[in-house]
Parts: sequence; C-alpha cells; structure tokens
Amino acid sequence: MEPAVIFGWLATAASTISFVPQAWKIIRTRETEDISLLMYAVTVFGFACWTTYGALLGKWPIIVTNSICFTLSAFILVMKLLPKREKETVAEALDPEA
Repeated sequence: MEPAVIFGWLATAASTISFVPQAWKIIRTRETEDISLLMYAVTVFGFACWTTYGALLGKWPIIVTNSICFTLSAFILVMKLLPKREKETVAEALDPEA
C-alpha cells in the first residue's frame, strides 16, 4: 500500500474518531456549557463545505469522511443549542443507563 493511502486512512480515522469522545461526554453528562458555540458552528459549516466539495468532484473518500465528521460535529452543535429538557430527552434515548 502506498504511503499516501496509508496516511489518508490514518487522517480519516483520526478526523472522524476525534468527535466521538466529546459527543459521548455530552450524552453521559448532558453538559455543553463549556463548548464553544462559534467553534462548532464554523466546524459544521466547514464539514458541510468539504462534503459538498467531495460530491462536486465525485470523490467518495472526501464525501464519506466529511459526512461522518459533519454528522458528529452537528450532533454536538445541536446538543449545545437544545434547551436542557430536550437535551436530556436526546441523551436519555441514546444512553438510558446514564
């Protein structure tokens, strides 16, 4: 396997996995006060643009990677924006044991 392909897979894994700990922490704690709203708004917009870019070029690796990152970062953003009651409802549905 070529080094570029290996690094591409590593970048994909790191980028997509990087949002999982934050999303899981929000589900478990129901807390988003310390999360930057502007940072996640810009991040979600960036992933939407990257996904669109990949779609326009027909490049599935770009589309898939950035779609996953978009979904995870959008979840975090939505949880940040939700009122406490709705945040609790979503988190309870995803992790009823918390």
